[in-house]
Amino acid sequence: MEVSDAFLDSWNTFMFQGSFAFIGLGILILLYHEARILMIKDYKEKYDYVNLNEVRFFWFAVMAFIAAGFFFANTFASEMIHKSGMTWFYVRLFITISFSIIGYFIAYSMIRIYYPRYVEKRLNKLRNKPRVSPDGNIMRKLSEAEEDAHMEQSQIEEELFHAVDYDVWLDEKTGYKKIEKYLAYQHAEECPECGYYTFKITREELEQAPTTDETGLFIKHYTCSYCNHREAREQVLAKLSQNVA
Repeated sequence: MEVSDAFLDSWNTFMFQGSFAFIGLGILILLYHEARILMIKDYKEKYDYVNLNEVRFFWFAVMAFIAAGFFFANTFASEMIHKSGMTWFYVRLFITISFSIIGYFIAYSMIRIYYPRYVEKRLNKLRNKPRVSPDGNIMRKLSEAEEDAHMEQSQIEEELFHAVDYDVWLDEKTGYKKIEKYLAYQHAEECPECGYYTFKITREELEQAPTTDETGLFIKHYTCSYCNHREAREQVLAKLSQNVA
């Protein structure tokens, strides 16, 4: 069955327009995401936004680019299709759909395995970016040994008994302090088995509560979402008398 010039020309025009539209959509998604980050002034708010949205928006953009590739690929070999008939038109359609599906799963695996490493580097940079106090002074991030004196007892206990971490920033000129809360289970670590950043806390367990006479034991259970490696890590908790600010 022959393919008319009018049909093939209309098809190619539609495919070209679709490919450019999805390329534009992908670029707009990335620009929108970066613009949102630039609009957020507070570094902790930037951190939370990136942590919740970075991978999602990047995945949306990649899907748009895959769709653009599918549309563009359906303009190839039009002359052969015109000469050979509709059979090759359907063959090309089948091949492009197949390659798009393969591209989807490859991209999904790459983003799930490799992209979290980039996100964690960006998050660490935001977390350690010097804060500025309301008076315009550069604040100092306190060490673990220093920060307990500026935290409430409930925060100290939460940091000890749960997958929670607090950062304390201090304006040494005015005494203004800012305490930021981070949830460890939201972040991936490098898996000791496969080496990918897909290793997360799935469960935490207080094996032994600390007392004024004895140390305690806290266990964090990790699972790798890629290779399914599981690991339990122990954390010794200081005696209660040592935790009092």
